[in-house]
Amino acid sequence: MNNVNKWFNQIIQYGIESKFIEESDRYYIANKLANMFDVDEVEISFEEVGNFEDVLSNLCNYAYQNELIANSFSDFDILENKIIDLMMPKPSLVINNFNRLLKDDSRKATDYFYQLSKKSNYIKTSRIARNKVWKSETKSGVLDITINLSKPEKDPKEIAKAKLKNSSGYPKCLLCRENEGFSGHISHPSRITHRIVPITLNKKDWFFQYSPYSYFNEHAIILSKDHVAMEVNKNTFIELLEFVNQFEHYFIGSNADLPIVGGSILSHDHYQAGNYRLPMEDANILKTYQKVGMSLNLLEWPMSAIRLIGDDMSILSSRADEILNKWISYNNQELNIVSHTDLERHNTITPIARKRNGKFELDLVLRNNRTTNEFPMGIFHPHQDIHHIKKENIGLIEVMGLAVLPARLDTELKQIKDYLLGNNINEDELVKHQDWIKYLKTIDFNDLDKMIEKEIAKKFERCLIDAGVFKQDSSGIKAFMSFVEEF
Repeated sequence: MNNVNKWFNQIIQYGIESKFIEESDRYYIANKLANMFDVDEVEISFEEVGNFEDVLSNLCNYAYQNELIANSFSDFDILENKIIDLMMPKPSLVINNFNRLLKDDSRKATDYFYQLSKKSNYIKTSRIARNKVWKSETKSGVLDITINLSKPEKDPKEIAKAKLKNSSGYPKCLLCRENEGFSGHISHPSRITHRIVPITLNKKDWFFQYSPYSYFNEHAIILSKDHVAMEVNKNTFIELLEFVNQFEHYFIGSNADLPIVGGSILSHDHYQAGNYRLPMEDANILKTYQKVGMSLNLLEWPMSAIRLIGDDMSILSSRADEILNKWISYNNQELNIVSHTDLERHNTITPIARKRNGKFELDLVLRNNRTTNEFPMGIFHPHQDIHHIKKENIGLIEVMGLAVLPARLDTELKQIKDYLLGNNINEDELVKHQDWIKYLKTIDFNDLDKMIEKEIAKKFERCLIDAGVFKQDSSGIKAFMSFVEEF
């Protein structure tokens, strides 16, 4: 029992140091914890916090040993969040604090909200730290690479239990506002410590939150109040530009609104934002056209990207809408670009906005999701020969030059390195990589890790090239220029 009291006091001390609670809240929180863990008595004392996540883990293990929870990841996660939520400010207080700071400085408002999301363990900083992250120079510039190890994988028993659970359909998806404070269960992650703040874009209600598994600094999600499907249109451009006008230190973008070229959640309209400089922002300009109230620039980037730059949000959003509408019906048989088949639309745009040097920038990346027998996962999608590295969608984040690669690669790359060093391994496990390994064996290297990192970046660059509709060759560039010269 002494250990339990110690852990209770460490939790309370963490809450005080994080400014979630005050000194006068000690007994109140201690008794709440005692009730949660079926403990009859508590003893208040000062305890150094140490590693807060270790304290949470100790309490969860205690709960399991005393049959208060089952031995599953979801039960541990829910209990951890319940412990932290005892001290968390209510949504109304978070909103009031955010809005008070926003009146003075948008950066102060986001700093407050971001730190709250980290201290509450909503943003899984220790899990995110497991990700393998590096930068590599390629012909397309320096690209960001990450092997995503932060999202936990359910074991087979949990997956089986989830199938047996009747879904209530509440919340409808992981982005719905109803997630705020939702306990969670085996098939829906706990959102007990989740907080969102309302913002207005284009005279409509939206909500601002942070991603639990950040892919870049201050990775934020801006979600629609209503559970409505993704759609890229003129309103999208207006909303993106209004957001960066309010939060000038952030970029914001939208996934495309069609399968294959869109994100993993197309059922709920949302944007992704962050305080991070992604590689595409630094792409060279291939050609500039001066237009009324703005400049139109073709980017030197593996994917076909147009950058509109100007002072007037109305001019930029209107011109972007013209480009979108023309692209929706654009066809070029020689380049395999077909806009519609059997009434199914294939052309759309991935848009990104930022404010730089006092001017608005709106990037429009042209996308096409058509499939064929030769390319069943998409003509403008990573082709089969690089699926051993990545075959998932090229969404907003990848479009901007940050590779999000599957966790399996961490183990597979270690095996490949062992093989290249002449160590004995099970070669059957590397069948999918056999052609790549043959190529790697031809490369002289001083630093094996750096060599592998560079070659992975080349593979990701190929993913972007495959996804580009106008290729970076003479015929592709000529067709790209022809497409934009009318605007």
